[in-house]
Amino acid sequence: MLGRSYCAVWPPSTGRHVSAMSEVSPGAATPCPSGGSVSKCRPALEDAVRYDPKVVVEQGIPARDIEIALLGVDPVEASVPGEIRTHREWYDYEAKYVDEATELLVPAPVSEALAQELRDTAIRAFKALEGRGFARVDFLVDQETNDYYVNELNSLPGFTDVSMYPRMWEASGLPYPALLDRLIELALESHRERSKLETQYKTR
Repeated sequence: MLGRSYCAVWPPSTGRHVSAMSEVSPGAATPCPSGGSVSKCRPALEDAVRYDPKVVVEQGIPARDIEIALLGVDPVEASVPGEIRTHREWYDYEAKYVDEATELLVPAPVSEALAQELRDTAIRAFKALEGRGFARVDFLVDQETNDYYVNELNSLPGFTDVSMYPRMWEASGLPYPALLDRLIELALESHRERSKLETQYKTR
């Protein structure tokens, strides 16, 4: 997460939360139980608290949305990067699921050096958070400097017609049916390992 972020509880006892929103603007306000698709630009606190009294407020940057798909346990494999481009001011629910002008670029037009850095960083983030099986790691890549930030690790990425995860694996040489086979194999392997664990405490 880039810059300062705040978790505001509404209604605030002081004006501190409202001023915090102005400090990080332009930014986003997201209801804590929700995904980024329902984030709103400022002024947004009053709107976000319609969904939950706890709101995450984040600073925004002019960045590209670059994603990496991960698969496996040991080793963890990383796909080619993908990029989402929207013509809207904000990549919200409508831009993701309704607006047909939204572009899904796979592979993303980035240098191979940057692509490899993103793949390596995605795997490190996945392992640091003890991810298992599969995930999608989303990056914010600064449009001017190419500095990048891990924005999110999605442990249950979508599989809809507009979802990036299967598209990135398709472009990496793993077609949809084979991807499903791999995911099933990983699930069965995980079940076999966990079934060996004891689930009840036994007294001596």
